[in-house]
Amino acid sequence: MNSKKTFDLLKKELQDKEIYRGWQSNIAMAFQDEYNNQKKKYMSKIDIHRISNKAAKSFLSILLK
Repeated sequence: MNSKKTFDLLKKELQDKEIYRGWQSNIAMAFQDEYNNQKKKYMSKIDIHRISNKAAKSFLSILLK
């Protein structure tokens, strides 16, 4: 299956409210987990950018298992 077909299938599957909610929850939790791992009380935009990238990597790692 090529990338376009794969992406089209994913978009179709995400039309299902339960599947969409599952993806949304997993993405949100990846961010929350990374954010909660920080020791700082104040987060700068740079901190949040770094956390967001770590969360995205974490989510993709789980997705690709």
